[in-house]
Amino acid sequence: MKEFTYTIEDELGIHARPAGLLSKLAKSFPDTLVTVTKGDKTVKASQLMKLMNMGFKRGDEVTVAAEGAEEDMAIAALRTFFEENL
Repeated sequence: MKEFTYTIEDELGIHARPAGLLSKLAKSFPDTLVTVTKGDKTVKASQLMKLMNMGFKRGDEVTVAAEGAEEDMAIAALRTFFEENL
């Protein structure tokens, strides 16, 4: 399992557009489970509605984890996504 921690910098947090893109990116690695954790709550990044219900705001620290056959590629792509979009 690979993971990284990121502090959300976008003023709107993870709202509909980036959440949709994140979900789509997570689904592009079908052999890897991608999760996002805030506090004591964890959701699969591929589940858009659950991801949006987490209420990610600016300043929130999240942990993104990838576990599976493509975890190295997934975590690299996710890190880039977070740095460029959030």
